[in-house]
Amino acid sequence: MDDLKSKYLSLIADAADEAAIEDLRVQAVGKKGEISLQMRELGKMTPEERQVAGPALNALKDEINSALSAKKAALADAALDERLRSEWLDVTLPARDRREGSIHPISQVTEEVSAIFADMGFAVAEGPQIESDWYNFDALNIPGHHPARAEMDTFYTHRAEGDNRPPHVLRTHTSPVQIRSMEANGAPIRIICPGRVYRADYDQTHTPMFNQVEGLAIDKDISMANLKWTLEEFFSAYFGARVKTRFRASHFPFTEPSAEVDIQCSWVDGQLKVGEGDGWLEVLGSGMVHPKVLQAAKIDPDQWQGFAFGVGIDRIAMLKYGIPDLRAFFDSDLRWLRHYGFSALQVPTLHGGL
Repeated sequence: MDDLKSKYLSLIADAADEAAIEDLRVQAVGKKGEISLQMRELGKMTPEERQVAGPALNALKDEINSALSAKKAALADAALDERLRSEWLDVTLPARDRREGSIHPISQVTEEVSAIFADMGFAVAEGPQIESDWYNFDALNIPGHHPARAEMDTFYTHRAEGDNRPPHVLRTHTSPVQIRSMEANGAPIRIICPGRVYRADYDQTHTPMFNQVEGLAIDKDISMANLKWTLEEFFSAYFGARVKTRFRASHFPFTEPSAEVDIQCSWVDGQLKVGEGDGWLEVLGSGMVHPKVLQAAKIDPDQWQGFAFGVGIDRIAMLKYGIPDLRAFFDSDLRWLRHYGFSALQVPTLHGGL
């Protein structure tokens, strides 16, 4: 037994790693280890021999197990010390930069638009997204036969059988907010109406739900010249460059005269440049508020006049941040914002600052 003790204590002391320790454990006290085999011989001994050999073998087994545990702990401590030396970290160093979250481009652009028009004295007005047929169409001089009132273009709310209330729709524009604001506040008035609108359309530049901002200014002597100045100031502040506009005659039921508005631009290596070049890009519809719309809002058209316009927030966000597909706003991971260089909380003003 003394030979076994000396042998294994020496081998354990010289073991270089945990694998070697495990091998020695198996050789010494494993099921077929040397000490385990000797303990099986106790059954063949006389009672007197077992009385001497049994305690000695148990003591040897305990001593070997203790030596194995101690060596294993020593090796683990040595490995930890080495790791601490090689992976040393200076806790006084600054922390690694963490990517910050950002707001959605639509929310960002809504803030930008609101800030620019606030500088021009426009308040922000809001209204319900489910509107009566009257506010969404009739009050805006949109006749019953107009294509916009067809179910293929407009989402009508469900009516149970026997429900004879007037039709309600998911608003197709934020113009109903203009009517409600004029009813509530009268004239003069100067507001913008940002919000979600709904139309039955879906492709690269159209989605069933999109975001729009409309503007309205009513006073005694407002003209198309005021409209043109307002829009040019807005686009120049929004795009950060002096932007010229071009008005083209058009027709909208709620304005007369009406105009499509183009902004000056150019294409350089497939990239849109707003405010330079000899190209033009259509961006919105506008015009002088139709007298029938003023009458519907209980404002005397013989005393008051004004302009209105509407532009898609999604569309101008795409133009400013170079996003090619409107559907990306709704079905993409927000990581794509960084791909397009979007940086949140840049709010332009009429004075050129952010």
